[in-house]
Amino acid sequence: MKTNPLKGMKDYLPPEQRLRDYVQGEILKVYRASGFERIGTPILEDMENLDKSEGGDNLNLIFKVLKRGDKLDAALKTGEEKELSDMGMRYDLTLPLSRYYAANRDKLPTPFKVIQTDRVFRAERPQKGRMREFVQCDIDIIGDESIHAEIELIDVTARALLKIGFGDFTININDRRLLRGMLSAMGFAADTLDSVCISFDKLDKIGADGVADELREKNCPTGAVDALTEFLHKGEFDLARVASYCDDPTFGENLRCVIDTVTALSNGAYRIQYCPSLVRGQGYYTGIVFEVVCENFSGAVAGGGRYDNMVGKFLNQQVPAVGFSIGFERICGILMEQGFTVPEEKEKLALLYRSEAEFLDVMKKAAALRAQYAVTILPQAKKLGKQLGTLEAQGFSCAAFADNDEIKVLGAQE
Repeated sequence: MKTNPLKGMKDYLPPEQRLRDYVQGEILKVYRASGFERIGTPILEDMENLDKSEGGDNLNLIFKVLKRGDKLDAALKTGEEKELSDMGMRYDLTLPLSRYYAANRDKLPTPFKVIQTDRVFRAERPQKGRMREFVQCDIDIIGDESIHAEIELIDVTARALLKIGFGDFTININDRRLLRGMLSAMGFAADTLDSVCISFDKLDKIGADGVADELREKNCPTGAVDALTEFLHKGEFDLARVASYCDDPTFGENLRCVIDTVTALSNGAYRIQYCPSLVRGQGYYTGIVFEVVCENFSGAVAGGGRYDNMVGKFLNQQVPAVGFSIGFERICGILMEQGFTVPEEKEKLALLYRSEAEFLDVMKKAAALRAQYAVTILPQAKKLGKQLGTLEAQGFSCAAFADNDEIKVLGAQE
């Protein structure tokens, strides 16, 4: 029998799990205090739903579940791989939420402000920062088509990050419709915009000339590539310049309103800025998208956007929706590397008893001590000094004894 977990999955020792519980608990406190309610959905989803969810590259990373019994036998006879599975493990929480809302909307308020913190699964190639099983920590607002939803999600998420000790971060924000409008005006064909945006998303890494080279390799129109390159080399890539290419001025106006409002709400605790190259990978995003980056850490620690079409796939009518996901695993990893210590709500006390002690009395004494301490009951070792040293290393601040009233402070000078 193998003792190690599967590749891409992980066991968590008590100190790490304690940190994870603390981080999730603090985030949940902020979310709930802001009027969001938590739900739960199954790990498994119908394979047809997953296939039609527009999850971008994630659709290639679905853990598929084989059919069972006679259905599997029949599927094997067809020789068709697609016939072998009828369900899969969720790769994010947005598709399950959309299905959940479609099934339960008559029981839910409008707008619906919802929390999801749960495990998701992707058939990744395991490496640092890419696990096959990981936790996502999402808040969403369904049923609000106004930019108030974006503003509220950004504000709540920022306050949650500040609560767990993350400061000096920047929220990058864009509207996919602005970027696509500009690219269309420059001469890129509508059916190539997704591919063009993927190249454009690399602007910060490969520069304007690198983007142009990649677009030429994709056989994009020379005039369109030249127009984009000239635009990028002209000067500062600001919101007003991009918005001037779009037929609908409300896209730029709304984005400016979000930026100005969040800036006022931040009171200088964090920044928000227009990032024209921000695209985000999921194909279900339809409008404003955002990411949180910290100067001291590479990569994003949170991200999200508007996905007005996803719920409508189940209801055959458009339902506005916006979501923001905190990178729970990344944040926990950063805090672990920094040696973050979980604040104690109560001091940890070990209540030690000898074998001859009446266990009922031990339990009663523990119950009384819990008014002041977090109490763990343990048998007293023969080598008490060694045991007390071990307890101190485990984070206990004191020890009590079942057969007397002494409370010994660990680490104190004798």
